[in-house]
Amino acid sequence: MKKNVPKLIKLAITLTFCLFAFTNSAYSQSQITISGEIKGIDGTPLPGANVLISGTQTGSAADFDGKFVLRNIPSNAVLDFSYIGFQSQSIEVNGRATINVVLIADSNNLDEVVIIGYQSIRKKDLTGAVSVVDPIKINKNITNSLAESLQGLAAGITVRNGGQPGQNSQIEIRGAASFVNSNPLYIIDGMIADANQTVNNNDIESIQILKDASAAAIYGSRAANGVIIIKTKSGKEGPLKISVTLNTGIQQIPQTWDVMNSSQYANLQKTSFTNSGLIPPSSVGANFNPNINTDWQNEVTQTGNTLDLNIGASGGGKNSSYFLSASQYENKGVLIGRSFQRTTFRINTQMKKGIVTIGENLLLSNSNTKQPLGSFDTGNPFFDMVTMLPVIPVKGAEYINANNPGGWGIGTVDAVSFSKNQVAVTDVLRERINFAKIVGNAFVNVDIMEGLSYKFNVGIEASYDFSKGIRRNGVTQFNAAVRPSFIADNRSRFSSILMEHTLNFNKKVGKHNLNGVVGISDQQTKRDFSLAVRSDITELGDQIFTEINSTTGTSVSEGAITDDYRTFGYLGRINYDYDSKYYLTLTGRIDEDSRFSKAHRTGNFPSIAGAWRISKESFFNVPWINDLKVNASYGELGIVTLGSFDWQGTINNNTRAILGGVAQVGSYQATLVNPDLRWENRKTQNYGLEASLFNNAVKLSAAYYNSLSEDALVTNLPIAVYLGNLGGTPPVNAGSIRNTGFELEASYKNTSNELKWNVGFNLTTIKNRVEEVGNRGEGIDYIQTGLTRSKVGQPLGQWYLLKTDGLFQSQAEIAAHSLNGNPIQPFAKPGDVKFIDVNGDGKITDTDRDFSGSSSWPTLQTGIQFGANYKNFDLSAQFVGVFGNEIFNSVRQQLDSYQNTNFRSDVNPWTAANTNTSDPRIGVATNDQGLVDNARFSSDRWLEDGSYLRLRNIQLGYSFSEDVLKKVKITGLRVYATGQNLFTITKYSGLDPDVQGNGILERGVDNGNWPASRIIAFGVNLEF
Repeated sequence: MKKNVPKLIKLAITLTFCLFAFTNSAYSQSQITISGEIKGIDGTPLPGANVLISGTQTGSAADFDGKFVLRNIPSNAVLDFSYIGFQSQSIEVNGRATINVVLIADSNNLDEVVIIGYQSIRKKDLTGAVSVVDPIKINKNITNSLAESLQGLAAGITVRNGGQPGQNSQIEIRGAASFVNSNPLYIIDGMIADANQTVNNNDIESIQILKDASAAAIYGSRAANGVIIIKTKSGKEGPLKISVTLNTGIQQIPQTWDVMNSSQYANLQKTSFTNSGLIPPSSVGANFNPNINTDWQNEVTQTGNTLDLNIGASGGGKNSSYFLSASQYENKGVLIGRSFQRTTFRINTQMKKGIVTIGENLLLSNSNTKQPLGSFDTGNPFFDMVTMLPVIPVKGAEYINANNPGGWGIGTVDAVSFSKNQVAVTDVLRERINFAKIVGNAFVNVDIMEGLSYKFNVGIEASYDFSKGIRRNGVTQFNAAVRPSFIADNRSRFSSILMEHTLNFNKKVGKHNLNGVVGISDQQTKRDFSLAVRSDITELGDQIFTEINSTTGTSVSEGAITDDYRTFGYLGRINYDYDSKYYLTLTGRIDEDSRFSKAHRTGNFPSIAGAWRISKESFFNVPWINDLKVNASYGELGIVTLGSFDWQGTINNNTRAILGGVAQVGSYQATLVNPDLRWENRKTQNYGLEASLFNNAVKLSAAYYNSLSEDALVTNLPIAVYLGNLGGTPPVNAGSIRNTGFELEASYKNTSNELKWNVGFNLTTIKNRVEEVGNRGEGIDYIQTGLTRSKVGQPLGQWYLLKTDGLFQSQAEIAAHSLNGNPIQPFAKPGDVKFIDVNGDGKITDTDRDFSGSSSWPTLQTGIQFGANYKNFDLSAQFVGVFGNEIFNSVRQQLDSYQNTNFRSDVNPWTAANTNTSDPRIGVATNDQGLVDNARFSSDRWLEDGSYLRLRNIQLGYSFSEDVLKKVKITGLRVYATGQNLFTITKYSGLDPDVQGNGILERGVDNGNWPASRIIAFGVNLEF
């Protein structure tokens, strides 16, 4: 049926013209002819869009260029414009001969067709939890990847971004199903592949996010973290259309740390040494040089820029269509020495002959990343440029020696800093990474008979990756080990081949509707790499010989197959509805995966869902409610967080033993394995309500979800020492996590006036709780990390820190803080941090750590989208809000340690004359345990409110009228200006409260997180 849509559209257009001709005589008294063009907000023509005289069936349909003509129309008529998937508009003629219309996409339209995995159905017939995201909205943001663009656009979706060129975002759908990762499954045109930064957002036609088991169970063993289905653009019947979109802009870090200049630093550093009874170092004393005043943030940051160019061509005939695109994306980062560049080419075609349709969707992508080579000497720029001392120059003749030929400023014994010189890092350590990727699918579809079709789908994702790392002679840090120069070449190949056979059926008998899909899926994945390293590079003046055979030192090489597995599955879904009133969906998948032993290789993933459209019942008569439906679902999903060989033993075949005085070569199993590893399983419940109100002006969708992850993998369970295990303990399916929450999506549109506007809102709550962590020993029901504890009955990754209670104001307070007359902090002095003795043992140790503050998981997430059109102008804005979480500010911890670091400009250390402060006394921590304790890392002193409200994007556009464009032979022209991350309202003192963290268990740690950039850009959309 789906393949007959183009024919039906043509038939509908033809019948509409006939109807118009038949009824034309009724309006023979009219004096005017009206013509115009119907487009989307992005300037794309809408072929087949309907235009009718309001209250009648008289009208026409737009041609393939979106143009229409109505003759003999009353000059005072009202015209109704409509198009599937777009908001309808009514416009008064008022004697005008030309009316151009811009229709706004309506992602909540009930007749919209959505993709739910191997099927497409109307949104009104959904029984599961599916969010649909408008691609127009994602393309308003300038981003590295699709995940980054999704932030704030759908309920239940948590996205944490960063500003590094080419950086991937962290995305979670309805919390975390695993202790290991939260990455969703991506489906691109039917191919299970990774939608990372190598994919071009501008090629995307539709995005569906499957959030519950009913929607996602068709993907079974890989769907527990949710599924994101992406369909790319295809051609439409009609002549060749060419589109060009170009935007370019500048980007900056929204803010920097306010730290001291060299004079301010010298004064406070002298105070610090004086307070400790020490002689200040000469760098701030007798040899202080006021001419050295290095602003390290200014030296390392720069004004970056972005460029996004897309060229598309599409068209087609009665039985074929094509879409071609090419793109160039460039991101010069806000830090020196960092950039990302991507070039893509896409070809999507489809051809039909009789009952057979063939086609392909193919993307070729080539991306290049430039950055410092990661090593011991690289550091983190968002730590180093803040803490590096301003009395150290970037370069200096006094630093030149055999180990530091560049003379990079790294500090001296009189100006000690263990921060890296990040300018030196970009020169000494260099890396270029190239990803050459192909991803796509080809298919054959056969319409066997009415209501039954067969499809064979072959997909591929393959990449050929290469990175070249160069370490020059030089140092980046004071007192660092001298390391030889080298060149490292790393080559990697990845391939994933998917083959699927499916049967789709659709049968309608009276008011009974039955449709579904059954099939098999087979996917094989493999990755290998080879690494070659050789020391002692060759340099000639400023020229570096970058080929590995130009080096002259010691060589090292290695290689391995890191992934090699196969997933085979049987899938099926049945959808039944009676009169679009009562719905039942049954979905299931049986998967086999070679990453498990044969005894545990098969998993079953069933689901059931139902819905009831109350508004169609005879007893329901509420005029202002146009549609009301409730739904519920239950099911099971899986996830694999294992490597390809985790259930198999590793053999060391190069061991030696002395037998009879002779060295013998032998083999043994070095590490223990768990052959009983099995699927991580997620059982989900979903209860939802959908409503359309006030003539469909208001759309509402609400859902409550409750998911329980069982058999989650955990590690570090205790094992007997006598077993002789080497290198950590094997993972065990012993954990469990529960996620619950509420989602709300609402939208309102007003198209009755010349000023047309709409607003959308989404809200998400997430509450998770650890249910099981495995047998870790008596009394141990938690997983401990450096800063968090995931304890049974508590949230995942709850802050677990030493608790503080202000500052000691006097010696009497220190004495009073005691147990049985013994001071709990015997080394403390007035002005030191007071810690709470949680366990009551009379001393402060790590055993006094306790659950502190709120969770790193927000209690509330929101997104707001606003759009307006007035004549040729359009305005849109997007806000993102995250509330109720706390962030651990590692950068402030290092700054406020007072040791070997610069200082905050507003630091206000405690003194006897300055007691109204939260900053402890300052001094040198050598032989002063009180100062050491003040800077303890695992303290709630560094927790801060992570809530924020951000203007994510604002865009103002202008579309030129057709009369103007005819003169230059252009069919569409829109120019716009956009601002991204223009302001953020937050109490967080760091650079950006939107932190990616350090894995699931420490997701709220700001360990030098790269902040999202503030971007100002200008763009143009052209159509020919």
